[in-house]
Amino acid sequence: MESLAGTEGLFIALLLTISVVALAAQRLRVPYTVALVLVGLALTFRVGVRPEVTSDLIRVLFVPPLVFEAAFYLELRELRAHLVQILMLAVPGVVLTTLIIGSAVNAIAGIPVAAALVFGALLSATDPVAVIALFRSFHISRRLSIIVEGESLLNDGTAIVVFNIALAAALTGKFDMIGGLGDFVRVSAGGIAVGAALGWLTARAIAQIENDLVETTLTTCLAFGAYLIAESLHLSGILAVLAAGLLCGQLGPEGMSPTTRLRVISFWEYLAFIANSLVFLLIGLTTNIADLLANLKPIGAALIAALLSRLIVVYGLSILLRRLRHPLPRPWQHVLFWGGLRGAIGLALALSLPADLAERDTLRAMTFGVVLFTLLAQGTTMQFLLNRLKLVQYSARDRERDTRWGRLYAAEAAWGRLTELHTRRVLTGDLWETLRAEHDQERERLAREMHAVYQEYSELGETLRRFARRESLRAERAALQDAFRRGLIADEAFRVLAAEVDGALDALPPDES
Repeated sequence: MESLAGTEGLFIALLLTISVVALAAQRLRVPYTVALVLVGLALTFRVGVRPEVTSDLIRVLFVPPLVFEAAFYLELRELRAHLVQILMLAVPGVVLTTLIIGSAVNAIAGIPVAAALVFGALLSATDPVAVIALFRSFHISRRLSIIVEGESLLNDGTAIVVFNIALAAALTGKFDMIGGLGDFVRVSAGGIAVGAALGWLTARAIAQIENDLVETTLTTCLAFGAYLIAESLHLSGILAVLAAGLLCGQLGPEGMSPTTRLRVISFWEYLAFIANSLVFLLIGLTTNIADLLANLKPIGAALIAALLSRLIVVYGLSILLRRLRHPLPRPWQHVLFWGGLRGAIGLALALSLPADLAERDTLRAMTFGVVLFTLLAQGTTMQFLLNRLKLVQYSARDRERDTRWGRLYAAEAAWGRLTELHTRRVLTGDLWETLRAEHDQERERLAREMHAVYQEYSELGETLRRFARRESLRAERAALQDAFRRGLIADEAFRVLAAEVDGALDALPPDES
């Protein structure tokens, strides 16, 4: 009982630390993930706190909600528009990174080839959480954000598969190229298939339920269940969570009421915030400075190898992408290179290294060293790079435009809800007349302001047209789903009509911002 109370007390202390650091980072305008690592290091020095962090804790408890939340809100249409660039970076890029880091660490630090390739694999996954947070703060191109986030999501699963193959070869002393390729395809494709099936089943279940708490609970079961089921079948749990989140994110909201969607969004934003914050705080708390100082040479070699591999992969594959007519603008290449931070996946894989691997302690120290460098050096200088490349385009005028548009959009949503309540006889008589008059007056004022914005920002009209067309098509898709669920139209008619709407959605041009 005392042990349980002590664990609960530690958890509460961590949550309070996260809250304070997040508020301070917001006030100081620094990446809160970096601030959490620094605070974790400081706490280690001051009070000697060093919680026990295992590979399973990170991979089973923290990673699934982070991957699911990102995939759930990732637009599949946007992902498809940049799939070539993302796949190139996330699959061949991971393999190349493994080989380059392994070769460099072997040559510079003298780590045996087999162990060096294991290290290359565990360090091949990027974790640009701090970079994505900056993107959202400074209104960076949505297309660039999709590529960075999509690469990170896909290369997590790829890196784990490559790591397991490399580790098996290092422990047995045997490597079968054909067998390894077969395992890669089986584990990756199998994980995606399991996740997609579970995501589809969950979305269908959500469409039949009208209880926001149950629907939110089902998404939670899906996020953690997809990982556990795939791993129990010796498939990729991360790719299963990714596929489940993507599919449920596209189909699930069609069967949700506005209230349920709001609850689900709030729940996953909170859960991802807690999981992400705990990971970075634990990085600082579990870093052993003495081990880092004792392994400065191999850590230096690892840093050189990590930066060199990222440089070759990003700029080298960009040349190939240009020839394939899927070019990456040069400023984006710079961001992808310097934004290739390492984080939770690399640490989880390093912690999972078996004791019979002779170089385990050295590889762990090297991993912690690289993760700290990328977070503290690259994470804190990314804003400077974005400004230098002139990718930060959110001016005071842009803020004013978005504020006015947001107010009008919110006011119209509020008016729709009030009208619905009036139709259901919840609001009647003088109360309805008073609220209607207040909202009519407010909406008219906001509409006048928005008209002035249209005149000042001519491009906003086209942006709103695309937005309105996309939202109307999504409403059509949801209505068809509802009609089919209620038995108003047959399955064959539903499939034909749904395909027409999906085709119209796919035909819409992607946002350029």
